[in-house]
Amino acid sequence: MPRRFILSAGAALAAAALVIGCGAMRSSGGNPMSFFITSVNPGKGGDLGGLAGADRFCQSLATSAGAGNKTWRAYLSAAAADGQPAVNARDRIGTGPWTNAKGVVVATSVADLHSANAKVGKDTSLTEKGEVVSGFGDPVNRHDILTGSRPDGTLAVPDPGKDTTCGNWTKSDGGSAIVGHHDRKGTNPDPVANASWNASHGTRGCSVDQLKTSGSAGLMYCFAAN
Repeated sequence: MPRRFILSAGAALAAAALVIGCGAMRSSGGNPMSFFITSVNPGKGGDLGGLAGADRFCQSLATSAGAGNKTWRAYLSAAAADGQPAVNARDRIGTGPWTNAKGVVVATSVADLHSANAKVGKDTSLTEKGEVVSGFGDPVNRHDILTGSRPDGTLAVPDPGKDTTCGNWTKSDGGSAIVGHHDRKGTNPDPVANASWNASHGTRGCSVDQLKTSGSAGLMYCFAAN
């Protein structure tokens, strides 16, 4: 066999191994990202399959971006139900720090995340793909991010007969959910709420179309808990 062919075959095998190795690194979680906004809704508006379904969706998107080696949690609160206690979003997401897809630190700890020092904003709250989510003033406003929470990251306790979590994230029609403004802008009469990334106002319903009427695409925040 000519020496040139042997060398060429060896080079091809080495190149293939490099490609396979890079693919394995990506699929096993080579991306250091630990915070993102979901690029899409699972498809049923406020029905995320409960907290467990929302977590699975965060995990699947993180895996698609090469960060699946971490344990991902949706930043969502839930009301007490069926003998289970209420859940606070702030207690689900680990201890930080958290970085976006571009490597920018958005918060160093849970306390920092829920302080005026948090770097959560339109330019930093990127999707798992590293893309900016459109917001107030853009042709399509998608700045309402589902949370069901108060500014401190605890459950937004509803008034009797009211809903703040789309039925603990199982409703795809009716109901309501508390959302935050990822861009910290909007038309809320309360300027403090208007600037809140996690607790601005309630939605007009939980279906895909009902969420759209208040500037939401049913997106949520995802954090790496480890």
